[in-house]
Amino acid sequence: MSENIVEVKNLKKYFPIKSGVFKKTTGHVKAVDDVSFSIKKGRVLGVVGESGCGKSTLGRTMLKLLDPTEGQVTFTGKNVYGMSRSELKSLRTQMQIIFQDPYSSLNPRLPVYEIVGEAMLQHGIVKNKKEMMNKVVEVIGKCGLFPEQASRYPHQFSGGQRQRICIARALAVNPEFIVCDEAVSALDVSIQSQIINLLKDAQDDFGLTYLFISHDLSVVKFISDDVAVMYIGQIVEKGPKKQIFDNPLHPYTEALLSAVPSFDPSLKATKKRIILKGDIPSPAKPPSGCRFHTRCPYAHDVCKTDVPEYREVEGEHFAMCHKVNGVF
Repeated sequence: MSENIVEVKNLKKYFPIKSGVFKKTTGHVKAVDDVSFSIKKGRVLGVVGESGCGKSTLGRTMLKLLDPTEGQVTFTGKNVYGMSRSELKSLRTQMQIIFQDPYSSLNPRLPVYEIVGEAMLQHGIVKNKKEMMNKVVEVIGKCGLFPEQASRYPHQFSGGQRQRICIARALAVNPEFIVCDEAVSALDVSIQSQIINLLKDAQDDFGLTYLFISHDLSVVKFISDDVAVMYIGQIVEKGPKKQIFDNPLHPYTEALLSAVPSFDPSLKATKKRIILKGDIPSPAKPPSGCRFHTRCPYAHDVCKTDVPEYREVEGEHFAMCHKVNGVF
């Protein structure tokens, strides 16, 4: 059996653009365009990129919260998109998501014990409400909340506490794989560190596998084992964390890493800031050839016409760039 718990092959998610009186489809926003990767069991894959590059759409499409346009996702060898409704319901306990906004992802009319315990009853993990309450208290306790807080409502909690509730809700059904969609971006720095440590502890305790979506490279560097860099719906570079941060191959990755602020005076003097020129192209009309060529400082004529292929460099380190492929 493959050691990969999740495998994504040629995944595409296009959103139609409708216009005119009759709302005819006149184009598509290519939010995720031909993405392929795999995640080994027990590891964390960090996905980074600018806002609007398709990170969140990728995570939601993998879980079939959004229907794919094309492609395949397999979880423990089973095709997620080929499952029946009952099979997909069973899969929900194994694949969970922590949403970006803890304020809008919690039902304001339900107390914590119902928010966290509802799925347990739905999937038959607990037999009755008494057993559910005991399990809820146990789960929220592992997430840093107190038993008496189980009867409170979301508006009675701070942002960090709400995110702990979201994590508890995801852990309550004993999942194997969790998509963390910007799980700490709405929190201040001190709370971020608590939530990240909580996620790390949960991974150790439950043997979890994460797809960690973030635009904060320092957070990704801390929590991830591997990193994938997205640009306008495509993964342009993927590899082990150390290789990505120490030896980036793609010019876009170089620019992203140069933007990370440094508090070390010795590094500030030697660090070169790469300023990308121009605006991010529209995913509705991505550039021909290499999608990064309109902003790339190394672009040649071949970049405007030919789509670069992935080239493996140093084991599992891949990059999608003509420069890396030795074309020029």
